[in-house]
Amino acid sequence: MTEPHRPTRPVSRKAQIIGGAIALAVLAGVVWLAWSLMHAPKGEGGGPGGGFGGGRRGGPASTVAVATAAQTDLPVVIEALGTVTPAATVTVRPQVSGVITQVMFREGQMVRAGQPLVQIDPRQFQMDLLQAQGALTRDEAQLASAQVTLSRYQTLLAQDSIARQEVDTQAATVKQLQGSVMADRAAVGTARLNVGYARIIAPVSGRVGLRVVDAGNYVGAGDAAGVAVITTISPIDVEFTVPQDDVPRIGARANSGAALPVIALDRTRTTTLDKGTFSTLDNVVDVGTGTVKAKARFANAGGTLFPSQFVNVRLELDTIKDAVVVPATALRQSSDGAFVWVLSQGQTVHKRKVTAGPSTTSQVSIVSGLKVGEKVITEGGDRLREGGKVQLPGQAAGRMGQGKGKGQRAGKAGEGRGGQGQGGERRRRQQAE
Repeated sequence: MTEPHRPTRPVSRKAQIIGGAIALAVLAGVVWLAWSLMHAPKGEGGGPGGGFGGGRRGGPASTVAVATAAQTDLPVVIEALGTVTPAATVTVRPQVSGVITQVMFREGQMVRAGQPLVQIDPRQFQMDLLQAQGALTRDEAQLASAQVTLSRYQTLLAQDSIARQEVDTQAATVKQLQGSVMADRAAVGTARLNVGYARIIAPVSGRVGLRVVDAGNYVGAGDAAGVAVITTISPIDVEFTVPQDDVPRIGARANSGAALPVIALDRTRTTTLDKGTFSTLDNVVDVGTGTVKAKARFANAGGTLFPSQFVNVRLELDTIKDAVVVPATALRQSSDGAFVWVLSQGQTVHKRKVTAGPSTTSQVSIVSGLKVGEKVITEGGDRLREGGKVQLPGQAAGRMGQGKGKGQRAGKAGEGRGGQGQGGERRRRQQAE
């Protein structure tokens, strides 16, 4: 059977107003929450990149590392990759041909300029020298006889006792013999040079390479392989490249007469191999890389630099006196430019714009915007907000220790009270019995 139709009570005007107000309040709360999530900065609130707080006002303090701005002399350096090149590389070639009778050096030996290296059989050149000296002696005797005859003819010509033609002929003979004597003297000099060339000496000081000839070999004058290769390693040069934008500064400092220090480091940039001075710049720019070749000279007294070795070069271009410096990690970049987080009283942080100057691998100079003695944030700056509170690592560890101690004391107190409760219960049971 069908249920009887029950009339529906109409909703009162007051209830409609209250329901509408509640719906509007809920809708407003949803809109506000959505707007807060969309506009919350990273690392703050419930936005991406971190939990609530993040150093903002009212939230938990962020743990940061702090450094103090100091005043010191900051070197302006240019770092590059360089190649060690000998100051001189000489292939010693024989100037005469012959059989090698003696090799007077060892492989890898350090030699001095003028030191004998190889001896070629000199006997042939000694014979040539004797022959040239004999021809010279003969022609000098003939010249002397011709000069005496010419002097006699000139006396007779003055007495009109001889024909002038004979005098002129004798004078020509004297000149001819003078030419022969000059040629003989040149031949003697050439023969004497060849005797000297039979002993090959080192033209420069340096280290001898591997041997390419042995005693008994026949060598020809000007052989391409030569008899030895000498490289000058003390002093020694390092070639490296610098950006073309730095060329005017380097040129100005070099032209002013300043000695620019250069340090050669190993491939890990941890060990100093040698210290030297800047030498010169090349005269062209490499259009492919936009760099200019440069050269520095090192004494290399300890032999730590080896030809064709790759090294890291650090050129000290200038030194900024009394510069305000902070760790490189303290300087940050934004759309407005460079800035640092400054730690103020009450352990609050404030964002401050600065003008950065030259820097090194670990420090950066601040031209304006920061004073000596002010504290800046070096680590943890990504979670900070203007006016937010921060804490140092030591303070955070202390607070954690205090909280742990309180928890332990509370636990012990609870255990004590629990023990007292159990003891009272046992006493009541004994009395009841």
